[in-house]
Amino acid sequence: MIIVTGASRGLGRSIAERLLQSGKKVLGLSRNKIDLPFESMACDISDYNAVKEIARNFRMEKRNLDGLINAAGIASMNLAVTTPPSMTEKLIQTNLTGTIYCCQLLAPLMIRNKKGSIINFSSIAVALGLKGESVYAASKAGVEGFSRSFAREMSDFNITVNCIAPGPIKTDLLKGVTDEQINDIIARQVIPKRFNPEDISDVCEFLLDSQSSSLSGQVLNVGGA
Repeated sequence: MIIVTGASRGLGRSIAERLLQSGKKVLGLSRNKIDLPFESMACDISDYNAVKEIARNFRMEKRNLDGLINAAGIASMNLAVTTPPSMTEKLIQTNLTGTIYCCQLLAPLMIRNKKGSIINFSSIAVALGLKGESVYAASKAGVEGFSRSFAREMSDFNITVNCIAPGPIKTDLLKGVTDEQINDIIARQVIPKRFNPEDISDVCEFLLDSQSSSLSGQVLNVGGA
């Protein structure tokens, strides 16, 4: 079983559907319960007790967890000095704290079987230091730092922990971002293109597969920084 957060739409949904098509069992988590083509549950990942309940249900039902993909996230382009406190808190709580909660509470389900793969999501905004994304980049930089250290903590249990840091992807997350801003980011990438969700799903499948078992504690910049 693979848990995918943020599975109701965008990148998370695309990853979950791709894994389902490849024959994997998927549990999608999203803030609200909606009908999806795979098993799903409502869970606000920024709520510690909500994530704890997911872990508790797994134990009670004696289900095995093979992978965790923390794809839930939000973005906001704004100068740091004009970012409202409510948005700062929301970015940190969803992108960083939510990722930490999921790793803290769901990784033990893999520890008991001494195998698994955890994939967290950063952004190329960290490596490129993008103007107008200071708070967003800070939340994602925190994910990178956490993932590197958590990878060392999980290594004794044969669990890998890696980050994917994509460039611009064709999802709703880019709403409100002008074409000029997107093109500026793309121009600074090693591979100057806007990516499809399927491109990221390919990387996820690789990191979930045994052929990537020697890769951990890494940040993969899709697009190249």
